[in-house]
Amino acid sequence: MVGRRPAYPGAVPYSTVLLDLDHTLLDSDASESAAFEHTMRFAGVADPAELFDTYRRINLAMWAQVEAGAMSADDVRVLRFEEFNRVSRIDVDPHAMAEVFVAALGANGDLYPGAREMLEEIRVVATLGLVTNGISEVQRARVARLGLDRYFHAIVVSSEEATAKPGSAIFDIAFDRLGSPDRSSAVMVGDSLSSDMAGGYGYGIATCWYNPSGRVADTEFRIDHVVAGFDEIADIVRN
Repeated sequence: MVGRRPAYPGAVPYSTVLLDLDHTLLDSDASESAAFEHTMRFAGVADPAELFDTYRRINLAMWAQVEAGAMSADDVRVLRFEEFNRVSRIDVDPHAMAEVFVAALGANGDLYPGAREMLEEIRVVATLGLVTNGISEVQRARVARLGLDRYFHAIVVSSEEATAKPGSAIFDIAFDRLGSPDRSSAVMVGDSLSSDMAGGYGYGIATCWYNPSGRVADTEFRIDHVVAGFDEIADIVRN
């Protein structure tokens, strides 16, 4: 994805911050692992760990289709278990498995250490929006359980809007709910190159890649900031 980018003056702090949830603020790996084990026990699987890689491969492929606009987040809910059961030869109702899994996803997983402190700090100097690709029941349960409502002026969940990052429509919705702020003073913070960074870039706002593992960016577009910790995000917002 290559396109025109505005220039961001180095002396101007960001007054609007859009944040991703999964793998950015929330330890989604822990949430997913706990939910998968719970669901496999429900399905009568003796050793869930043996099948986790199979599930994960199917799940990631489907979420990639969501980003491409070929599938909705709600489609993933059951389809991933239909495919998983087919491949793993499990004879259990995929709809029932999906219900158990969705409930367990919402009930498990904590914020990464330092995430809440960062939110407390930057909400004083910026307007915050949460923009997440996910299933409504899962994300809303997490937001409520972790008390995230207090930090965000807008929470936009892809399944509720029938659109997902990196598409511009979900950013339009977020900006509308935030009062149409100036794009030149906004930044998208997230871990995903394909949804968060590509989406922010395509929308013409600054991007901040949360990259604690030190991955190499394999993109053709510009990333404005690369950070390894939440203190760096706070510094960038405050400038």
